Amino acid sequence: MMAEKITLGKALNHGLRRALESNPKVVIMGEDVGKLGGVFRITDGLQKDFGDQRVIDTPLAEAGIVGTAVGLAIRGYRPVCEIQFDGFVFPAYNQIVSQVAKMFYRSRGNVRVPIVIRIPYGGGIGAVEHHSESPEAYFSHTPGLKVVTCSNPADAYWMIQQAIASDDPIVFFEPKRRYWEKGEVDLDGDLDAAFPLHAARIARPGTDATLLAYGPMVRVALDAAKAAAEDGRDLEVIDLRTISPVDYPVLFESVRRTGRAVVVHEAPGNLGVGSELAARITEECFYSLEAPVLRVTGYDTPYPAARSEEEYLPDLDRVLDAVDRSFGW
Repeated sequence: MMAEKITLGKALNHGLRRALESNPKVVIMGEDVGKLGGVFRITDGLQKDFGDQRVIDTPLAEAGIVGTAVGLAIRGYRPVCEIQFDGFVFPAYNQIVSQVAKMFYRSRGNVRVPIVIRIPYGGGIGAVEHHSESPEAYFSHTPGLKVVTCSNPADAYWMIQQAIASDDPIVFFEPKRRYWEKGEVDLDGDLDAAFPLHAARIARPGTDATLLAYGPMVRVALDAAKAAAEDGRDLEVIDLRTISPVDYPVLFESVRRTGRAVVVHEAPGNLGVGSELAARITEECFYSLEAPVLRVTGYDTPYPAARSEEEYLPDLDRVLDAVDRSFGW
């Protein structure tokens, strides 16, 4: 079968469907995931086809959703929890950090909790408060959790299946403003042959500087690289894909070749993912660097009202300005 051109949201839907078909122990649970198909329709049609015992509409209680998932996982199920919006995850934060992340360690490796926690995240959709946040650093800082994020439909399709098949608890961030962007997806491919879940990917090869991004910012980085090419600069773009654990060898190899690195993410810069990336790159690639590692991030403020969000979000101009500053050293 030829690859199909579908949206990122539809790719996630197909990936969830394939996981439900492949393993009867997979269950999906969350607010409005069943009859409605989720606020972004990512689970559309799944309850109709698999029943309300496997695609479960829950009360509006995030702590209850994740707490129930812990019990299900201990009993051999593979629950997939949907948190409706990024800012709604915090009522479940105690369960995720105190239970989900600790169970394997607490049991001396005897109890696994193969839970996937899906979180639509990031801005750019004109939403109200608590609907546009980027809380990935909270979970990346927590030992025992793996944190991944897709940036395109093909990765969305494969990564959600890989996450569900993993025995580790995974926080799966979905860039909500990219839900409607289309790309080629081979829906009949072999999961075992898919690109590894926790591996970074070179999204665009280049020689002059390295742009590091993930999730919604990969598109911005690619657009910046395309614009920079008009000025004769050849920028390499790396899609992290997994935020914890980071695939550092791919990053280090790239920066050693280019001599410059710019990290891009939506979350505030203070103590963000970019801070750790900059520190590690500086430590490992010091003698290859022609300039300090620079960061382009959201500002250290609460996420603004919709009418101001374009002033907050990193964009092509801010990324290109950072590249110019890097070359100015």
